[in-house]
Amino acid sequence: MLIRDAHPDEFSEIGEIRVSAYLAGGFLSPDSGYLPRLRELGSDGLSPVLVAADESAIVGTVMLQAWPNGGDLLRGPADAEIRALAVRPEARGKGVGRALVSAVIGRAVSLGVRHLLLRTQPEMKTAHFIYEAAGFTRLPDRDTSPEPGVDLLAYELDLAVR
Repeated sequence: MLIRDAHPDEFSEIGEIRVSAYLAGGFLSPDSGYLPRLRELGSDGLSPVLVAADESAIVGTVMLQAWPNGGDLLRGPADAEIRALAVRPEARGKGVGRALVSAVIGRAVSLGVRHLLLRTQPEMKTAHFIYEAAGFTRLPDRDTSPEPGVDLLAYELDLAVR
């Protein structure tokens, strides 16, 4: 498996990988208003999008949004946010998610990020396991509920101590 930067002509496929992963996991409904945003994340070229590719296809993806391009979770220029970690359903359980998280941490370090943050749904237990194994800790004071019935848990990895 190779982890690399996404090519602009791959963004449509990346969007579909994200959507299929979130739908297969039961993390979004097919009529969710977030699906169009999930498909488009990173296609503006402002933030690095990484892909995991095997010999025949892209099998996973993750995005890194640095301040000021990220959301309200970011508070200053030392912050960046992991977004849209997704692995094709048929590629789960093969270490793709762990490899992508490791690669995005490396990219954040190379960019001088000191606080790597993310938000995840409570139901995304496999992702929580991957994040916690990588050293992320919970930030309950930064949890949010962007709309009724949608709760997001905040995590942080302090890269200044690495």
